[in-house]
Amino acid sequence: MKDDAYYMNIALEEAKKACALQEVPIGAIVVWKDEIIARAYNLRETDQNAVAHAELLAIREACEVLGTWRLEEATLYVTLEPCPMCSGAIINSRIKRVVFGAHDPKAGCAGTFMNLLQDERFNHQSEVTSGVLQEECGGILTAFFKELRERKKAAKKAKNSRCIEDINS
Repeated sequence: MKDDAYYMNIALEEAKKACALQEVPIGAIVVWKDEIIARAYNLRETDQNAVAHAELLAIREACEVLGTWRLEEATLYVTLEPCPMCSGAIINSRIKRVVFGAHDPKAGCAGTFMNLLQDERFNHQSEVTSGVLQEECGGILTAFFKELRERKKAAKKAKNSRCIEDINS
Protein backbone atom coordinates (compact mmCIF):
# COMPACT_ATOMS: atom_id res chain seq x y z
CA MET A 1 0.00 0.00 0.00
CA LYS A 2 1.28 3.43 -0.96
CA ASP A 3 1.49 6.23 1.61
CA ASP A 4 0.04 9.74 1.67
CA ALA A 5 3.29 11.35 0.45
CA TYR A 6 3.27 9.10 -2.63
CA TYR A 7 -0.23 10.22 -3.61
CA MET A 8 0.39 13.86 -2.71
CA ASN A 9 3.34 13.89 -5.09
CA ILE A 10 0.95 12.86 -7.86
CA ALA A 11 -1.43 15.66 -6.85
CA LEU A 12 1.57 18.02 -7.05
CA GLU A 13 2.19 16.86 -10.62
CA GLU A 14 -1.38 17.89 -11.40
CA ALA A 15 -0.76 21.28 -9.76
CA LYS A 16 2.26 21.77 -12.02
CA LYS A 17 0.00 21.26 -15.05
CA ALA A 18 -2.21 24.09 -13.79
CA CYS A 19 0.84 26.29 -13.26
CA ALA A 20 1.96 25.68 -16.86
CA LEU A 21 -1.40 27.15 -17.96
CA GLN A 22 -0.97 30.12 -15.59
CA GLU A 23 -3.73 28.73 -13.40
CA VAL A 24 -3.46 28.76 -9.61
CA PRO A 25 -1.41 25.58 -9.11
CA ILE A 26 -3.73 23.28 -7.22
CA GLY A 27 -3.95 19.60 -8.05
CA ALA A 28 -6.20 16.82 -6.80
CA ILE A 29 -6.56 13.09 -7.19
CA VAL A 30 -9.14 10.59 -5.97
CA VAL A 31 -7.95 7.21 -4.77
CA TRP A 32 -10.30 4.21 -4.49
CA LYS A 33 -8.96 0.95 -3.07
CA ASP A 34 -5.34 2.04 -3.61
CA GLU A 35 -6.00 2.96 -7.26
CA ILE A 36 -6.07 6.48 -8.69
CA ILE A 37 -9.44 6.85 -10.40
CA ALA A 38 -9.43 10.60 -11.05
CA ARG A 39 -6.93 13.42 -11.55
CA ALA A 40 -7.54 17.12 -12.00
CA TYR A 41 -6.11 20.59 -11.65
CA ASN A 42 -7.56 24.08 -11.49
CA LEU A 43 -9.06 25.35 -14.74
CA ARG A 44 -10.93 28.47 -13.60
CA GLU A 45 -9.04 30.87 -15.86
CA THR A 46 -8.85 28.49 -18.82
CA ASP A 47 -12.55 27.65 -18.70
CA GLN A 48 -13.68 31.00 -17.22
CA ASN A 49 -15.70 28.91 -14.80
CA ALA A 50 -15.86 29.75 -11.09
CA VAL A 51 -16.44 26.11 -10.13
CA ALA A 52 -13.54 24.61 -12.09
CA HIS A 53 -11.58 23.85 -8.92
CA ALA A 54 -9.29 20.83 -8.91
CA GLU A 55 -11.32 19.04 -6.23
CA LEU A 56 -14.64 19.46 -8.03
CA LEU A 57 -13.22 18.29 -11.33
CA ALA A 58 -11.64 15.25 -9.67
CA ILE A 59 -14.84 14.39 -7.80
CA ARG A 60 -16.85 14.63 -11.00
CA GLU A 61 -14.43 12.34 -12.83
CA ALA A 62 -14.43 9.83 -9.94
CA CYS A 63 -18.24 9.71 -9.97
CA GLU A 64 -18.18 9.04 -13.71
CA VAL A 65 -15.59 6.28 -13.33
CA LEU A 66 -17.50 4.54 -10.53
CA GLY A 67 -20.96 5.25 -11.93
CA THR A 68 -22.18 6.65 -8.62
CA TRP A 69 -22.21 9.92 -6.71
CA ARG A 70 -21.35 8.12 -3.47
CA LEU A 71 -17.57 8.02 -2.99
CA GLU A 72 -17.78 6.48 0.47
CA GLU A 73 -14.50 4.56 0.27
CA ALA A 74 -12.52 7.22 -1.56
CA THR A 75 -9.67 9.42 -0.43
CA LEU A 76 -9.20 12.85 -1.97
CA TYR A 77 -5.64 14.19 -2.09
CA VAL A 78 -5.38 17.92 -2.77
CA THR A 79 -2.43 20.27 -2.61
CA LEU A 80 -4.34 23.11 -0.90
CA GLU A 81 -6.92 22.87 1.85
CA PRO A 82 -10.43 22.77 0.34
CA CYS A 83 -12.51 25.94 0.20
CA PRO A 84 -16.18 26.11 1.32
CA MET A 85 -17.50 25.15 -2.12
CA CYS A 86 -15.19 22.15 -2.47
CA SER A 87 -15.84 21.11 1.12
CA GLY A 88 -19.56 21.05 0.34
CA ALA A 89 -18.93 18.77 -2.64
CA ILE A 90 -16.75 16.51 -0.48
CA ILE A 91 -19.51 16.21 2.11
CA ASN A 92 -22.20 15.64 -0.52
CA SER A 93 -20.17 12.98 -2.33
CA ARG A 94 -19.49 11.20 0.98
CA ILE A 95 -15.71 11.10 0.53
CA LYS A 96 -14.30 9.11 3.40
CA ARG A 97 -10.96 10.85 3.79
CA VAL A 98 -9.34 14.12 2.70
CA VAL A 99 -5.57 14.62 2.69
CA PHE A 100 -4.25 18.08 1.92
CA GLY A 101 -0.87 19.73 1.74
CA ALA A 102 -0.86 23.48 2.38
CA HIS A 103 -3.19 25.20 4.83
CA ASP A 104 -5.36 28.05 3.51
CA PRO A 105 -5.87 30.72 6.20
CA LYS A 106 -8.26 32.73 3.98
CA ALA A 107 -10.65 30.00 2.82
CA GLY A 108 -9.59 26.64 4.26
CA CYS A 109 -12.60 24.65 5.44
CA ALA A 110 -10.82 21.54 6.68
CA GLY A 111 -9.69 23.02 9.98
CA THR A 112 -7.82 26.27 9.29
CA PHE A 113 -10.44 28.97 8.70
CA MET A 114 -13.31 26.69 9.70
CA ASN A 115 -13.93 22.95 9.64
CA LEU A 116 -16.90 22.04 7.48
CA LEU A 117 -15.55 18.56 6.76
CA GLN A 118 -15.89 17.43 10.35
CA ASP A 119 -18.90 19.43 11.44
CA GLU A 120 -21.23 16.95 13.14
CA ARG A 121 -24.29 18.96 12.11
CA PHE A 122 -23.89 17.52 8.61
CA ASN A 123 -24.99 13.99 7.79
CA HIS A 124 -21.44 13.09 6.70
CA GLN A 125 -18.00 13.87 8.02
CA SER A 126 -14.65 13.12 6.42
CA GLU A 127 -11.44 12.09 8.10
CA VAL A 128 -8.85 14.83 7.55
CA THR A 129 -5.08 14.58 7.36
CA SER A 130 -3.31 17.90 6.89
CA GLY A 131 0.19 19.10 6.11
CA VAL A 132 1.30 16.25 3.84
CA LEU A 133 4.22 17.63 1.79
CA GLN A 134 3.17 21.02 3.14
CA GLU A 135 6.40 22.79 2.13
CA GLU A 136 6.24 21.54 -1.45
CA CYS A 137 2.52 22.29 -1.79
CA GLY A 138 2.87 25.74 -0.27
CA GLY A 139 6.06 26.45 -2.19
CA ILE A 140 4.49 26.04 -5.62
CA LEU A 141 1.69 28.42 -4.63
CA THR A 142 4.10 30.99 -3.16
CA ALA A 143 6.28 30.92 -6.29
CA PHE A 144 3.22 31.23 -8.54
CA PHE A 145 1.81 34.27 -6.74
CA LYS A 146 5.24 35.93 -6.52
CA GLU A 147 5.65 35.57 -10.29
CA LEU A 148 2.09 36.79 -10.87
CA ARG A 149 2.74 39.93 -8.80
CA GLU A 150 5.98 40.55 -10.72
CA ARG A 151 4.20 40.17 -14.08
CA LYS A 152 1.47 42.59 -13.01
CA LYS A 153 4.04 45.08 -11.76
CA ALA A 154 5.98 44.85 -15.05
CA ALA A 155 2.79 45.27 -17.08
CA LYS A 156 1.80 48.34 -15.05
CA LYS A 157 5.28 49.82 -15.49
CA ALA A 158 5.13 49.21 -19.26
CA LYS A 159 1.69 50.80 -19.45
CA ASN A 160 2.90 53.86 -17.51
CA SER A 161 5.90 54.15 -19.84
CA ARG A 162 3.60 54.12 -22.88
CA CYS A 163 1.45 56.83 -21.29
CA ILE A 164 4.49 59.03 -20.65
CA GLU A 165 5.65 58.49 -24.26
CA ASP A 166 2.21 59.49 -25.53
CA ILE A 167 2.25 62.64 -23.39
CA ASN A 168 5.72 63.57 -24.64
CA SER A 169 4.79 62.98 -28.29
